[in-house]
Amino acid sequence: MNYWTELSVEFANQRNYLDELYRVYPISPNLRRSLPDGSAESIEKSFNERNNKELVKELLKLELFPIKDSYVPYLRRDSSAIERNPNTINRIAGNLYSMGFSAIIDKCTEPKETNRQMGPMFKNWLKSGVLGCKISEDEEEFLNGAENAIYLASDEKMKDFAIKHLGYTRTSKGLDFIAKFNNKFVIGEAKFLTDFGGHQNDQLEDALSTLTSKTSATCKHEVIKIAILDGVVYIKNGGKMFGYLKDDKLTILSALVLREFLYSL
Repeated sequence: MNYWTELSVEFANQRNYLDELYRVYPISPNLRRSLPDGSAESIEKSFNERNNKELVKELLKLELFPIKDSYVPYLRRDSSAIERNPNTINRIAGNLYSMGFSAIIDKCTEPKETNRQMGPMFKNWLKSGVLGCKISEDEEEFLNGAENAIYLASDEKMKDFAIKHLGYTRTSKGLDFIAKFNNKFVIGEAKFLTDFGGHQNDQLEDALSTLTSKTSATCKHEVIKIAILDGVVYIKNGGKMFGYLKDDKLTILSALVLREFLYSL
């Protein structure tokens, strides 16, 4: 097992791991989605007038459609299909009417799932300055600057930077973390694995794919790939997940030891 992985396992099993992790991932399960101004009124008008097409159109504008229906994603991507498929619209509208207006609004404003909140949390934690180094949002400044720094931009921009300058080869996948310490570049993904199985296993394997991906031979910089994992992965009887940690060639570590890792480079 890699030294930094061992340190992470020790932290998770012997210290106040979850209390400290809350600084990185401050989950807010009761934060409901908000509706755009005037949206509720438009939905209520269409609902009361039994205007099927307008009701569906208004609800398609929202982040969350109030019912699970396999045809809704198609309608989101091709709004002209609303006019061409009256039976589908009438069927969906019928299900909406059976819910009632209050239930529709309640469903549309449900809190985001925990895993959907995770994305910006890690980057927000970095922005707080917790790693004690410069935060740069400018590609050229980060690349050519002499000081230790974290590059923070959109996942897409970070991916493009890594492809262009660091030999990153997973062209379909963005990155959560890019840093430069002592002229060594560090790239990786950050995941908070909340449970075993299913989607969480996919998240783990996704992070490990970035970790084990090959770097282009044309890259002129020293690039270190890491997986910043937290959650149930460090539970010693966690079975398959914990098994991935045993490969000492893989640098897997908790966000809580990331600072120490970077300053050791």
